[in-house]
Amino acid sequence: MAPNKDVEEHMTDDGTTDPSETRSVKTALRPRDAATLVIIDRSVGGGFRVLMGKRRADLAFIPGKYVLPGGRVDRADRTVTLAADLRAGEVAKLMIGMRGNPSEARARALAAAAVREAFEEAGIVIGAPAAFAASAGSGSLTPPWASFFAMGLAPALDGLTFFARAITPPGRPRRFDTRFFCMDASRIVERRAINDGELSGLDWLTPEEARGLDLPRITRVVLEDLEEQIAAGTLDDGTNHVPFYYMRGSTFRRDLIRAGGPNLAYFDEADREEIDPEKADD
Repeated sequence: MAPNKDVEEHMTDDGTTDPSETRSVKTALRPRDAATLVIIDRSVGGGFRVLMGKRRADLAFIPGKYVLPGGRVDRADRTVTLAADLRAGEVAKLMIGMRGNPSEARARALAAAAVREAFEEAGIVIGAPAAFAASAGSGSLTPPWASFFAMGLAPALDGLTFFARAITPPGRPRRFDTRFFCMDASRIVERRAINDGELSGLDWLTPEEARGLDLPRITRVVLEDLEEQIAAGTLDDGTNHVPFYYMRGSTFRRDLIRAGGPNLAYFDEADREEIDPEKADD
């Protein structure tokens, strides 16, 4: 059942949520930090496939749609110990336009959330052996990080590339400020029989096959962006420019976060586009 739109979950300054606090509001829900991971399988000749699944029909947010693994940032994502850090250029791009209190720790938490959600929803393990991991798994970590570390692995973020961002328009039962990451399937170190029940029918699909399914409109848009960036050859070296989708009043906008160097990123208002509002419907 969809939540009362006059009750907002409390968001902390770091973009995570505190479920113990709610407050009555008459304005739109504030978007919560979230992350999605697009895993790219290039083993098919002349193209690529991505891992997708179908959301349960009883979920409040985009029920019954085919989506990519992802979800909101948890508090534990900000403090989890890493086997390999996010590349500096990706951190720089994530910091551009970050709402609330921008920080590198929050940027890393977004990437960590993408890795965790892929593990939680699809059993995909993206990590590396770490001497501290097994003992950390038996400590105070919350699931699913405890299960992840119990394998003797810690999350590795160095293979992730930030390639798109989208904020859910006002008026939806859930609102997220989602950062879309991608990585090559060769980075998967293990596949576990783990599924939290949110996604079913997980399968590898070409973009053409995905477009024939019931997708959220923004998923269609970012898959097109991914195809363009793969064709341009900018994903592997981190020089890709990141499209950012959001509503301003009744206008659906597309900005670009430009990569200006190894550790530099910026907005250029000359890149701003006003595009078809129907693309923001989901």
